[in-house]
Amino acid sequence: MISVSLQRKKCIGCNYCAEIAPDMFRMSKKDGKSVLLNANEKGEFLNIRLPDTQRDAALKCQEVCPVSIIKVHDCKNP
Repeated sequence: MISVSLQRKKCIGCNYCAEIAPDMFRMSKKDGKSVLLNANEKGEFLNIRLPDTQRDAALKCQEVCPVSIIKVHDCKNP
């Protein structure tokens, strides 16, 4: 399992994450910022646990984010 977090308040709306992983991210029609789909909100972060099969897409999103607000971590199975 991996854990993905998004610091949404700092999002600039570049749309890279939604283009790379549309099953994981979408852009909000309200404010134009990224939304991590099916995530839990914890403070100013959105967090979700995902299967390892989504690791490559999540890491690519982390890599291309121009403001470095997407973080991917390994986590233990629940």
